[in-house]
Parts: sequence; structure tokens; C-alpha cells
Amino acid sequence: MNDNFAHRATDWDSPEKIIMTKIFVAEMLKHVSLQKSWRALEIGAGTGLVGMQVLSEIGSIVFEDTSEAMLAVLKQKSTNGALVETLHGEIFDYQQQDIDFAFSCMAFHHIPDIDTAIKHLFAVCNLGATVVVGDLLSEDGSFHRFEPIPHKGFDLNELSLKFVNAGFKVELAVPYHVLRRERTPGVFTDYTQFILVARKV
Repeated sequence: MNDNFAHRATDWDSPEKIIMTKIFVAEMLKHVSLQKSWRALEIGAGTGLVGMQVLSEIGSIVFEDTSEAMLAVLKQKSTNGALVETLHGEIFDYQQQDIDFAFSCMAFHHIPDIDTAIKHLFAVCNLGATVVVGDLLSEDGSFHRFEPIPHKGFDLNELSLKFVNAGFKVELAVPYHVLRRERTPGVFTDYTQFILVARKV
């Protein structure tokens, strides 16, 4: 498995990304009441910028990521005694059927086969489990400077339908934030982020 983020892991936790993840977590907590009994799975956890913010509110968490270097940075962070596991691999490498809460921030567009990933997610979730996805609405590819990635954002209706077809009930799917980036000197581009909340019923 190629580690495409190895050269970026040590400086991943930039002020911009910290602010972005705090905004995502604040939005997520408007719609999800975390439980101490929950076992969580963060998909595409990276250095744990999102998951670390909710550690004190859940029972245990599995940080999944395809980048060993990103997980190495995560492992250096203090968990204050929380029950934490890391999984170096893809979502399909998680095989236990015990997840109460799964979430992902800005990682879904890196998953090649979204349909199969959502079906697998349904399989590993407990009945009543909550899934939260934060990502980009469809864009022109400039977010990643036109580098080849599986998805240039998502059509929210189409993504919601994929969750419904996998067996989930989509409770919320709305834009919540706009990222503004200077892609060329003096030229700024806006990228709209969405949040999707689904439940296994």
C-alpha cells in the first residue's frame, strides 16, 4: 500500500486544518448526542484531528487510515487514558461488527469504491448506529490541484441515495461551511463542505 501522505504527515496539523476540523466537530455535535457506551470508527482518520476532539465523550475508538505515517503522528498524541486503537488499512480491513458511531471528515473523496464502502460500513455497524460524513460538494478538481483522486467532491442527492440503498436512513444532508483557498496568487476559490448524518435502522 503506497503511503501518499508520508511526506505531509509531520506538518499535517496546520492551523487551517485545525480550524476546519473544529468547525466540522461543532456541526456534528449539533446533530449527534455522543454516548459514553459507544464504540467509534473514524474513517480516514489521518492524525486524529477530528477523533481526538470527541475522545472524552465516547467509550472507545478505532482510527483507520491508509497512511502509516499519519497514524504514527496520531500515536504520539496523548489520549488521556481513552481506549484507542489504530488500523493501518482501508475501511474494508475493519471486520468486527460492533460500531455504534462512524465518522469521516474530508476523507470520503479518497475512497475509490464508495458504494462498496458504504455497504461494508452498514455491515460493521450495530443496529441504531450513527454515521456522519463531512466532505466537499462537487467541484472542478482544483481542490487537489487537479491531481488524480477518486472523487471531485459529491452530489449530495446521489451520495444520500447510496446510503439509502445500503440500508441506512439519511437524517440530514446539508451544506454547512465554505472553505476559501488561494489556488493561484490573488485568486481565491470557494469550496462548499457538506455534512451527512445517517442511521442504521
